[in-house]
Amino acid sequence: MASVSGFQILRFAQLWLVHELSESPLALGYVGMANAVPAISLNLFGGVLADKFDKRKLIMTAQTIASILVFVLATLTLVGAVEVWHIIAIAFLAGVVEAFYGPAHESLYPHLVERKALVSAVALDSSLWQGNRIIAPAIAGVIIATAGTAAAFFVAGIGFITMAIVLSALKVPPIPRTQGTSAARDMLNGFRFLKNNSIVAFLIGMTFFNSFFGLAYIMLLPIFTVDVLGVDADRQGLLMAVGGLGALKTTLWLGSRSSTGGKGMLLIGGAVTYGLALAAFALTSEYVGNYWLAFALIYVMGVTNSAYMISVMSSLQMLIPDHMRGRVMGLFGMTWSFMPLGGTQASAVANFIGAPFAIAIGGFLVSAFAIGPALINRQVRNLGTLLLRAEQASVTSD
Repeated sequence: MASVSGFQILRFAQLWLVHELSESPLALGYVGMANAVPAISLNLFGGVLADKFDKRKLIMTAQTIASILVFVLATLTLVGAVEVWHIIAIAFLAGVVEAFYGPAHESLYPHLVERKALVSAVALDSSLWQGNRIIAPAIAGVIIATAGTAAAFFVAGIGFITMAIVLSALKVPPIPRTQGTSAARDMLNGFRFLKNNSIVAFLIGMTFFNSFFGLAYIMLLPIFTVDVLGVDADRQGLLMAVGGLGALKTTLWLGSRSSTGGKGMLLIGGAVTYGLALAAFALTSEYVGNYWLAFALIYVMGVTNSAYMISVMSSLQMLIPDHMRGRVMGLFGMTWSFMPLGGTQASAVANFIGAPFAIAIGGFLVSAFAIGPALINRQVRNLGTLLLRAEQASVTSD
């Protein structure tokens, strides 16, 4: 939880500081691109390492390095020496760290719970993220308003180092590791697995599309709050928090469900509704300009996006064999790494047609892309049946 809070506060403070130093949308996009490029390039390799080495130690190392990077940025900000290129450089190095942290984290916790409890475990893990989306951005806004951006960075760094300390005491059961093959062959085997499993490839592909277009608004949120809606950091924090509240409501509901039925339709319905709500948020912010309407729409976005993403993540964890988990989750993490790169493309489009229209187009694309595969891929509609078979096979093998 400390690490998740640190990440949320860091992201909020980074974007806020960049917007203070340079009001150009492209500056926000450059930060996202700097973070995304190393994460995209190295995520699969990080997955290979997660399958080969001690996942707990990989996570501890990544969290320690992340804390050092954030403390450097905090110090530069505190002494008044920070420039936009400093933030971009730190974002790049943080992207390298994330490429090794993500696959290890995503492939570790399924080994800590029974297969039949994976959906609830994924929902619980997501609830930590969503709960912190409610609290952390609001806290970050208050910290920035009262103590400055440097203080927010220091708090984020403390969160990362706390995670490393907690993990040092965690007892993890023995986990099988891949041995005797090169990293290149391991990566190739990961792509072969994806090629031979169309439903897994579809789930990862849908996540990429959502990350690249559907979540690009996060990078441009300072523009919406300050320039379009005319509010300050506190109100921006509330917008991010209410999205987390909606997402938390969904995670708690999904975590209480024992049935895997209807996952395909939940996934598609969530993606379509999310895309439409995103487009409505962008366009009404421009033409209505009402903060509380934007507040309500972001709540709907939180509810629907959480339904979609938890369905994807829990399905992947159920369908992936243990010996491939790190590599496949590395590919999954790679799609998440496209989110800031999606922010970059949205920033570039916003320079020509404005942020509201750039984000609205992305929302419509998310909805359109979700409908097509649902019509032509029967496995998506029958995803609940596939998950039930995977759960029964796990019980039989145990």
